[in-house]
Amino acid sequence: MLTDKKKKYLLVGLVAFSVLLTSLSFYFYQAFFSPNTLVDRDNPEIFTIPTGSSFDEVRDRLIATGVVNEIITFSFVAKVMSYTESVKPGRYTIQPKMSNRELVTLLRSGMQTPVNITFNNIRLPEELAGKITSNLEMEQGDFLSLLEDGAFLEKYDFDTLSVMSMFIPNTYEVYWNLRPVELFDRMYREYNQFWTEERKAKAAQLQMSPLEVSTLASIVQAETNKADERPVVAGVYINRLDRNMPLQADPTLLFALGDFSIRRVLNVHKEVESPYNTYKYAGLPPGPINLPEISSLEAVLNFQEHNYLYFCAKEDFSGYHAFARTLREHLNNARRYQNALNASKIYR
Repeated sequence: MLTDKKKKYLLVGLVAFSVLLTSLSFYFYQAFFSPNTLVDRDNPEIFTIPTGSSFDEVRDRLIATGVVNEIITFSFVAKVMSYTESVKPGRYTIQPKMSNRELVTLLRSGMQTPVNITFNNIRLPEELAGKITSNLEMEQGDFLSLLEDGAFLEKYDFDTLSVMSMFIPNTYEVYWNLRPVELFDRMYREYNQFWTEERKAKAAQLQMSPLEVSTLASIVQAETNKADERPVVAGVYINRLDRNMPLQADPTLLFALGDFSIRRVLNVHKEVESPYNTYKYAGLPPGPINLPEISSLEAVLNFQEHNYLYFCAKEDFSGYHAFARTLREHLNNARRYQNALNASKIYR
C-alpha cells in the first residue's frame, strides 16, 4: 500500500511526464506542421539539387539560399521521414510557408517542376548545343560531343551532316537534370511525331526523304524570312531540281565558307570546293544549313506550283522577292535591285 509520501512522488512524476509528453507533442507538431519555407516572402522559388548531391549539401543550400528558415527542425523531419538517404536531384518549386513535412514530401518524391527549352535561328551544332542546354543541368560540351559522334548517331539513322534535321525548332518541356542521351531520345521521339504518315506521303510525292525535305527547307528559310513567301521560293527550287539545274543558292555558299557576314556573294565565293556549293554541284547538299522551322518544312511539303526558276530581292527593300520564269526576266529584276542599292544611301 502506497504511503502518502509515495503517492505524492507518483503524482509529481505523472505531472512531469504529462508536461514532458505535452512538450514533445508540441515540438513534434511544430517541427512537422509549422511554416518553415520562405516565411518572409510571397512568391515561390525554384530550388535545384544537382546530380550526386548529399543530404548535407542540400541542407546547407536550403539555409544558405534562405529557402528554409529553421534548419534543425527540417533536419529532424528529414531524418524521421527517411529523406537523408534518398536525395533526388532535380528542379523543385518551393512555395512560401510550406511545412517541413510538405517540403520533405516534395523533395523525397522527386516531383520536379519541368523547364522549357526553346531553340531556333540556329545554323551550327555548337549553337544548338549552347541553346538547348542553356536551362539544363547538362554541360554544353557533353551534348555537343554526341552531335559530333558518328557512331552514336547511327542508332538514330543520322550522321554528323544530317543530324541537325532531327531537331524540330519548338518549345519543349523537359526535366532539368535529364542526361544528354535522354534529351537525344526525346528529340528523336518529337522528330518521329512530326513526320506523320501524311507528311511522309507528301515527301514521297516530291521524291524526297524527310532529310531531303529538311535540307531544302533550310535553304528556303535562309533565303527569306517571310513565311508567306516560302512556298513560292520552295517552288522555285523544286522546279530547278526537276530540271536537274543547280540550285545556285547563295546561303549554301556562306555555309560552305563558314562566313555568315558576307552581304554580297561574289564570283570568287562560288569557287569554294564543298558539297554545299550549289553553284558547282546540282542537287541538294548533304544536310541542312540551319534548323528549318516548321513553317519552312511545311512550305516545302506544300510548295506553290508555278513556272518560276529565278528570284532576287525586290528593289523596294521590303524583304520580299521578285520571281522570274526566264533568265532575261531575272536579269532585269536583278538590275532594278542593283540600281536601287546604288541609289540608296543606306547601302553606299
